[in-house]
Amino acid sequence: MRRLGTIALLLPALLLLLLIFLLPLARLFLLSFSSDEGTFSTYAHLLGDEVYLRVFANTLIIAVSTTVISLVVSYPLAMTLARISPNWRALLFGCILLPLWISVLVRTFSWLLLLERNGPINRLLVESGLSPLDILFTPSAVVIGMVHVLMPYAILPIYASLVRIDPALLRASDGLGASRFMTFSRILFPLSARGVVTAATFVFLLSLGFFVTPAILGGAKSINLAMLIDSFVSEQLVWPLAAAASMILLASCLAVLALASRFVPVSRLVETP
Repeated sequence: MRRLGTIALLLPALLLLLLIFLLPLARLFLLSFSSDEGTFSTYAHLLGDEVYLRVFANTLIIAVSTTVISLVVSYPLAMTLARISPNWRALLFGCILLPLWISVLVRTFSWLLLLERNGPINRLLVESGLSPLDILFTPSAVVIGMVHVLMPYAILPIYASLVRIDPALLRASDGLGASRFMTFSRILFPLSARGVVTAATFVFLLSLGFFVTPAILGGAKSINLAMLIDSFVSEQLVWPLAAAASMILLASCLAVLALASRFVPVSRLVETP
């Protein structure tokens, strides 16, 4: 009887998942093989064309760069959050989480104004006697904008792993004469490694399918896979190619999850801090 009750409670969610996710996904999968040129012609076209391969490589490079920079910046911030007093922690958490309540489009346009040729950053460089930077509409601008948007997704998992570490372990390491670097490399970082892997997984997966920030800050010079799919749908009107590119993106995300699950159980990837 209890099992029937559990199934009854889960049934509405399962039906909703089936109707709005699994069925459209299956339709998209079948659409990727519906080209008039042949069953696998869409995948052969995407994976055999040098232009599309360059787009895939650009997507991967930007995702990896965003992930690495986000981790490097987020780890010290997470350590600070774990060590400061509750009042300061609440204030810092507010600064970290507040941008999540603002539209990604608004935040990206803010970077557009900051990085433009006559923006405040370049004006400051010119007034300092330096040459202005032509950084807008380059991969570097895309990475800067994406790091700003995705950094909270790296900070929170790392912070959650750091607060679980017993401070007595760090005090014992100091008492035994270990240097700060040795304490970090032998105790702190290994014990927080699962949080780092979780953060890297979140940021990398989100970076793979990011659209708004690359489209605005990168332009035609920094086309990624999401922008390519949008071009197939809205400009070229080649739905089979768009479906095939979507399946490649989905397969890439599943491969990353499979790799991450070797280090962190999937249940740890989805648990809340």
